[in-house]
Amino acid sequence: MTAVTDATPVAAPRFPGPRGLFLAGLRVHRSALVFWIGLVAVAAGALLWALGPGADAAWAEYREMGCTKGSPTLGCDIPEPAMFRYETVVTVAEGLLSLVPVLTGAWAGGLVGRELEDGTARLAWTQSVTPARWLAAKLAVPALLLVPGTLALTLLHRTLWASDHHLIRAIGWSEWHDDSVFEANGVLATVHPLAALALGVLAGVVLRRALPALGAAVLAVAALIWALDEARPHLWPTPPGTAQLMHEHPASHFWPLQLVETSLVLAVAALAATAAFALLARRLP
Repeated sequence: MTAVTDATPVAAPRFPGPRGLFLAGLRVHRSALVFWIGLVAVAAGALLWALGPGADAAWAEYREMGCTKGSPTLGCDIPEPAMFRYETVVTVAEGLLSLVPVLTGAWAGGLVGRELEDGTARLAWTQSVTPARWLAAKLAVPALLLVPGTLALTLLHRTLWASDHHLIRAIGWSEWHDDSVFEANGVLATVHPLAALALGVLAGVVLRRALPALGAAVLAVAALIWALDEARPHLWPTPPGTAQLMHEHPASHFWPLQLVETSLVLAVAALAATAAFALLARRLP
């Protein structure tokens, strides 16, 4: 007789899907999520205030000074209290948006470096997450949070610039080609943090230690932003030739300059992410 045994099938290891990795990332990094929500809320609140009561008060003050008449007084170029508050609040909002790439790179470098340094990453690899999916989650989860936040702030800033452009020009403290305004009014405010995220992850994979990776990421992001600011006037030719300074470009060059720089930044992000995956694969036994 042949003995028949009911062998219980061994369940194949279950790998968490994208939704599971996303939720797990949110749970692990709750403090970073709260910080990001707070930063977006503060910047959005500042821009909304500037769109409403801030602009109204500044315009009222400007009119009371007689600056809207044909012969404005000499004091019209000196900000009064309401104008100064308006300018300060908008500058703070733009400054917060400009800080996002540096903060993102520092966070990503420190996070990946720490998890590789203390063995948390290797522990995850022995459970249910492959190294490639672990690294993909480190890129995808923050990106899914960065994009809507930065796009919302960009839309608010563009609305402010469109509705209060005459006030901004009257105060005379900003132009469309200023670095913070140029970045906040277009897609650069979104793609800069994405490139910073990729550079931070790459720094973490390369150095595998939290503090060195954090410092290297900050330096890399700062160098990238500086290089882009320096190269920006040369990314699109002016009618007489290539411009040396941004104010030599007409305002109609805003989107051509934005799109060329966006292509460069996305290329940097793609190269950094690809290098991180390749290096991680080579270092695995």
